Amino acid sequence: MRFDLDGLDVFFPFPRLYREQYLYMKSLKQALDSNGHCLLEMPTGTGKTACLLSLITSYQYAHPERGKLIYCTRTVPEMDSVMEELVTVLDFRERCLSGNNPEEVQAQQPPQQPPPASDSPNSKRQKTNVKSTPPPPASMGESASPTGAGGTNVLGLCLSSRRNMCIHSEVMEESDRELVDNACRKKTASWVRAANEKNPGSVKTCEYYEGYEAEGVDSTMPSGVYDLETLRSWGLKKGWCPYYLTRRAINHANILVFNYQYMLDPKVAKMVSKELEQESIIVFDEAHNLDNICIEALSVEINELGLEKAGRSLNTLQRQVASMKANDAEKLRREYRSLVDGLVEQGLLPGGSSEGAAPANNPTDTGLGSAVLSSDVINEAVPGNIRRAEHFVAFMKKLVEHLKARLNVVKSSTNGGVVSESPMRFLHHLKVETHLEAKPLKFCYSRLSSLLRTLEVSNLDEFNYLNDVADFATLLATYSEGIARFAVIMEPNGSSIPGAIEPRLQLACLDSSLAIAPLFKRFSSVVITSGTLSPIDLYPKLLDFEPRVSESFSMSTFRPCIRPLIVSRGSDQTQISTRYQDRDDPNVTRNYGQLMVDLCSSIPDGIVAFFTSYSYLETIVVAWELAGVLKQISEKKLIFIETKDVMETSLALTNYRKACDSGKGAVFLSVARGKVSEGINFDRHYGRAVILFGVPFQYTKSHVLIARLEFLQTHYNIKEADFLNFDALRQASQCVGRVIRSKTDYGLMIFADARYNRRDKRNKLPKWIKQFLLDGFMNLSSDVAVSFTKQFLREMSQPIDQKKLQKVFFSAEELTAMETKLAEARKVEGGGHVVGISEATEGGQTITMDVDESNDGAALVAPKIT
Repeated sequence: MRFDLDGLDVFFPFPRLYREQYLYMKSLKQALDSNGHCLLEMPTGTGKTACLLSLITSYQYAHPERGKLIYCTRTVPEMDSVMEELVTVLDFRERCLSGNNPEEVQAQQPPQQPPPASDSPNSKRQKTNVKSTPPPPASMGESASPTGAGGTNVLGLCLSSRRNMCIHSEVMEESDRELVDNACRKKTASWVRAANEKNPGSVKTCEYYEGYEAEGVDSTMPSGVYDLETLRSWGLKKGWCPYYLTRRAINHANILVFNYQYMLDPKVAKMVSKELEQESIIVFDEAHNLDNICIEALSVEINELGLEKAGRSLNTLQRQVASMKANDAEKLRREYRSLVDGLVEQGLLPGGSSEGAAPANNPTDTGLGSAVLSSDVINEAVPGNIRRAEHFVAFMKKLVEHLKARLNVVKSSTNGGVVSESPMRFLHHLKVETHLEAKPLKFCYSRLSSLLRTLEVSNLDEFNYLNDVADFATLLATYSEGIARFAVIMEPNGSSIPGAIEPRLQLACLDSSLAIAPLFKRFSSVVITSGTLSPIDLYPKLLDFEPRVSESFSMSTFRPCIRPLIVSRGSDQTQISTRYQDRDDPNVTRNYGQLMVDLCSSIPDGIVAFFTSYSYLETIVVAWELAGVLKQISEKKLIFIETKDVMETSLALTNYRKACDSGKGAVFLSVARGKVSEGINFDRHYGRAVILFGVPFQYTKSHVLIARLEFLQTHYNIKEADFLNFDALRQASQCVGRVIRSKTDYGLMIFADARYNRRDKRNKLPKWIKQFLLDGFMNLSSDVAVSFTKQFLREMSQPIDQKKLQKVFFSAEELTAMETKLAEARKVEGGGHVVGISEATEGGQTITMDVDESNDGAALVAPKIT
């Protein structure tokens, strides 16, 4: 579909679109037109990625001055999915611009995402009459079109870690990311390559990096869309390193797709984001946890073992400095002179590229950058007391010993031991005890990086704990003044293992706006979008910005495909809840078990159950085993359990899907905030029901959380209860949202806790869930909920009415006409309650959609055919 949206020529790669897709793209365009930021909540399974890519690439085509599209995802599978969608979008645009008949191009497109009702075993796929032979499906890699990808020589790239991009067989034998980085650095560092040039064959270098340096540095990547697999294949074909090739090529790309960290974490953001144009459009997809990611990017955690290893690393450095002083003192003198000259951008040192020294700007030599934001890096000479290598090592030893002493005091304390201090207070204590000033601490990370380069250290993983200490010191001193946006928290037992004693020191960032503020200030448009942003009005406070557009969209549907149920009582009328005072009640455990057994007897396919924590999941599993509940469940379905081990969980997921494919179905017991709740979809028969046992609140006795709540209350006037409810309900919404992935999909969302009946809880659910949460589906007993479950499954398992299904698809002209009628029909009632009616007539049938735009109601009710 090629259509006009308020003057913008939009290339949408599917024949028709949903109403919410049209409204979503319209809101997105409004934000781009105003050069502002936006918050957009889009229902799951409604083609959000296709809308984003179609609208923004069309906007780039119409406004070339707007720069790059930077699309940030959370995981590698999400990145691959975005690249596949991008190929489809650009291929459609290229064929439209090449002069093909738009109607013919649309007829050649794949069916609208999600696919039509052919998923139903009782439906038949409709055949489309196409006048000409359809072209081959769009593919990754170099574009075969003479006009390039998208008809305008578009270059779309994705960037990930070496572990996901390296093609060297020896390097890829390493399994851990840091070991892969070190193996790569040992073959590509400037001093390694210099040694090989001086004495060929003396050391092993990377033939792919050498090929890239010889031929690829001055080359230009051809137009096309390159995902990770395509980049690896292209690198093998050319004999070039795909990792460094991509890092160089991002300056010429039109569209970049990579992880959040490349924009938010200063350690890696400086590597790629410094060259991005200010006019670029930044998209954070699945951004419901964006505030937590911002906080993690600027937080540091060190335990007692880490301090011991940091001390050993300093001893190693001391020996290496002494050795270099005896054998090649000129290198240390050159480094000293560069430190006197001062620091340059991003904490790298000038003079490093002088003859005989390791070039500071060589991408193969540098590890992670400083955690300090670029705007806060001190651009001045390094203090004299840490310029000489031996003085710096002694300085760091004194710091490490002080941190050990502080942890020992906390560990031996008899009054609970936990200490929480502001950075200013911690620095005052440090100065009193050690006479170390704050200013040299600001340079610790950059000074350590310089020393490691001078000593030509390749195996940086041996110095990870020392890096953490330097990171801690730099952040602590840099952000100690003004508002206390950090807290130093020392705990005698920071281990999650019961009975283990592991003292821990944390520098906890409390202000999530700190990491993202440079993006809002630098780039004209930042798009924050997800299926679960409700309540959407809290994000501007947490991230400290003013969105030009903030919208939450409801779901258009031809049938009530979602059935949310709030179960507050067991069949014996005992209230069920995972509140601390109730969770160990045997009546609650028994009723939860009976509910699970009854649902397994009623639901023929996959069931996913989420618990509030790993410990509670383990407690329930043990209790159910003793009570015989697990045996009853296993008679109906196989049981799989999420663990903290990633490989075990991945294997369990694979076998769970196999069990569902076998026809009997299965049960997957998992944890809210765990791996399964983020990014794993349970569409179709893999998830006919999601059960949420309890409200997934954070651990309210966490000292980091307590410090953050106090900060939010003091500086943003966000009440403790408001934030805790907001955080719990967004996690709950993320869990239950796994079950519905298309218009033809259907699923149950069962909230098994009496607290969900409260208005302050259920009103924080997304609009597209609330629109299906009728009064009759709240405050249910478990037996009534099972009855509703059976009724819902009988209704949804019927063959899909293709005529009704087609009514949720519209042309752009139909939606424009409906919008005009809606605007004319709107009227304002008491209390600002806005109600509108929109009608569209097609084929003698009229679709009437009731629109409710009140703050506490659903926006769109299922269409009614008249």
